[in-house]
Amino acid sequence: MNIKTIIKYLLVAVLAIHLVSCDNKESLDSLFNGSPTERLNAREKELNDLLMSSEFGWKAVYFTDNTQLGGFTHLFKFKDGKVDMASDFDDDTSISSSEYDVVLGSTVSLVFTTKNRIHLLSDSNSFPTQALRGKGFKGDFQFLYYGQENGDIIFRTNRSFEELRFVKAKATDWADLTQARQMIPNVVGASTRPLFRLLEITDGTKVSQFDFSFTGPARFATSNSIETGSSVTNNIGIAYTPTGIIVSPPIKAGNQELSAFTYDPATGNFNATGTAGVKATIRYSNKPLVITDDYKIFLPGNPSTVYGYIAANLATAPSNSLFANSLLNAANAALTAPQRINRIQFTFNDPVNGSYIAYTFTGGKASIFHFVTVTEDPVNKTLILTDDGWTAAPPAYLVNIDNELLDPKGVYIKREAFKIAFSNTIYTFTSASSNFRLTTYAFQ
Repeated sequence: MNIKTIIKYLLVAVLAIHLVSCDNKESLDSLFNGSPTERLNAREKELNDLLMSSEFGWKAVYFTDNTQLGGFTHLFKFKDGKVDMASDFDDDTSISSSEYDVVLGSTVSLVFTTKNRIHLLSDSNSFPTQALRGKGFKGDFQFLYYGQENGDIIFRTNRSFEELRFVKAKATDWADLTQARQMIPNVVGASTRPLFRLLEITDGTKVSQFDFSFTGPARFATSNSIETGSSVTNNIGIAYTPTGIIVSPPIKAGNQELSAFTYDPATGNFNATGTAGVKATIRYSNKPLVITDDYKIFLPGNPSTVYGYIAANLATAPSNSLFANSLLNAANAALTAPQRINRIQFTFNDPVNGSYIAYTFTGGKASIFHFVTVTEDPVNKTLILTDDGWTAAPPAYLVNIDNELLDPKGVYIKREAFKIAFSNTIYTFTSASSNFRLTTYAFQ
């Protein structure tokens, strides 16, 4: 190739590079039209116009931290710096008015500038569990604008940078807040239903079962696999709807994810259905999913042990059943103030007095002791306590509690993994025939 040919090709290459450079410059000029301030101002107007564009406002189901908290539904209607807002945070689902602003910073954000329902989630003095003391519900009231997707407004929370979507509200959504709160007792579980619950997941071929424990104030549930050797756990944030619940993160079943569960009033189940046989159900069980041998240390021939329900510390234990609490409340109502049941103590294999239940009271009322014999049902793994005499005639309010503990079918005993207030190990006593479950400390 001669020198002239080489020079010709070089000139063509230089010209091509120049043309590409010009095209890129035009593209960049198109992408970054205007100064940064001008672009932010345009973005600010875009968000403000968008907020006011929905006829019935916007709906957001806000899961502040789905590793320990559930979701709270909020509705917003924006107009020229004013916002009408309602939420299902508590029984007050009425509409409140306040102010908002769309502000400029490193990005454009929506800020609720005066107090309204959304601020209930950021109040550090209001916390649903002891683990969240000083943190509240971990909510935010400033949301960074990240654009639109399929008609939704995409935000990220200012503090935790979690995605939050505003979806166009329907006219019915505002009334549905009250309807959604009526779902709460169904999620908590009625005292007329069996005490035990499970999450059952079908991936199309295999059925897996998990225990299910719900904490109402936090709107949060945990479920652990009951399969031997499995350590799979589902931490489930729950939001209420008029027809059931939404869970976050979604339940994984095979390669599908299920988040919307519908309530079945006939069975008390919550059902989510995918495709090709995939489904998930939160349902009741008449007995514990895992029945332990924890009761065996109570049997005759073992060392003396003591366990106690102490009202001052355990009256609000989430592991007490609603039925147990109702009997305790009825007993206290039958007493004359300041008398109250302050302790129900179980002593097993005492060298002098054998095994007995002691009922003790505040207000100077004398303690009452019920002596029992202790046997087991080795097939069903229950501890059976049988009447062996009282130190005084028991009043009716004690008999109702005592009958549950002396269930002829026995009681299930479980050594719990959690603690309450102190380092003492927790044991629960659960009737094999009813929804009675009492929480106790071990004193050894």
